[in-house]
Amino acid sequence: MTQIYTARQEVTLNWNNFIRQSHRWLSIVFTVAVIINIIAMIAQLQAIWIGLLALFPLIPMLLSGLYLFALPYLAARRHRGSTPLSQV
Repeated sequence: MTQIYTARQEVTLNWNNFIRQSHRWLSIVFTVAVIINIIAMIAQLQAIWIGLLALFPLIPMLLSGLYLFALPYLAARRHRGSTPLSQV
């Protein structure tokens, strides 16, 4: 049972892997930023940039998370749309 992948499928798979990996690394950066924010609050440091530190990775993480959430639904729609009319 050999599966033949087209170039488009390979590029899509590589793109999805890149988004998944960047989402993981952004979550690590976000976690570190939240820990820094908590430490700054305990030490009673008042700086706006410390509060904004967690927002910078959160925005791309939101976008990549929404993409990853929608990915199975888009794949199901794409798969359903590729069936010939004679099989419906």
